Amino acid sequence: MNTVLAIDIGGTYTKIGIVDKNGGILDSAVFSTKSKEPFAIYLKELLSNIKQLLGSLNAKDKPMAIGIGAPNANSLTGQVENPPNLNWGKETPIVKAINEALGLPVYIANDANASALGELKFGLGQGMRNFVVLTLGTGLGSGIIVNGELLLGEHAQAGELGHVNVDPNGRYCNCGLQGCLETYASVTGIKRTVFELIAEMREASPLRSISFEDLTGEAIAKAALEGDALALRAFDITAEILGRKMADTVAHLDPEAFILAGGLSKAGDILLKPVKASMEKNLFVAYKGKIKVYLSDAPRDAAILGPAALAWSYVS
Repeated sequence: MNTVLAIDIGGTYTKIGIVDKNGGILDSAVFSTKSKEPFAIYLKELLSNIKQLLGSLNAKDKPMAIGIGAPNANSLTGQVENPPNLNWGKETPIVKAINEALGLPVYIANDANASALGELKFGLGQGMRNFVVLTLGTGLGSGIIVNGELLLGEHAQAGELGHVNVDPNGRYCNCGLQGCLETYASVTGIKRTVFELIAEMREASPLRSISFEDLTGEAIAKAALEGDALALRAFDITAEILGRKMADTVAHLDPEAFILAGGLSKAGDILLKPVKASMEKNLFVAYKGKIKVYLSDAPRDAAILGPAALAWSYVS
């Protein structure tokens, strides 16, 4: 069976998997990205996990190519450049390093661009020609499909919606700017909102007893689903800001739909309903009632389907 090796590098976890042409995941693994460590340490851990994964395969299932989705990846240079949530330095030649280690062709894209390709080939984007994927994880990434193709831009860096400005006097971002969307609409962003609300609200909440480091998007979503006032308020604030910026994006791109993916999207309707309401409220009249918003229905390990779709686009 023909397969590819897919690598999804997140700010918190890295997911790897062996994927066939139909998006079937033969085997997969997850390990900590250890974002504060230098690239050399990460590469050693990555190669160790890959070799363990490949060792479990039959010879006929060995991959033909490798696809990588990574933050701030440049598909033109094969490098990860100035990633705000990784301590890898200015330019990391990851394609060259993995190609030399494994001897397979390697293709790379910004992680959210890879997610958009995954939705286009295997997910909700099948049959759509114009849509935007927002990955709401440690940060906020975005991938844009225009006329059935991934929008790259002149420098292969199109679609950095996580770094559009929400408030010029707002929260500081790891990228060096102030008031970026991802400091509000991401798992990290909603955690910051929760801690602001802990200081402002009187209501009892189980979130009050959790440290910032230990707090997760899942814990906030669970509290919200159980009716916790603080968590519900955090989602409302997050959704209001995200929906407003989605309305701005509609004015630029006129997409058929947005697809929300990543950890924060697992909150379901608690995020989706207020996001749609905020977007609709802020839309220019020509777009009202026309733009759909979906939660990605991909399985939990589907982050690897994006890099897999990238690899398949070159070898199939």
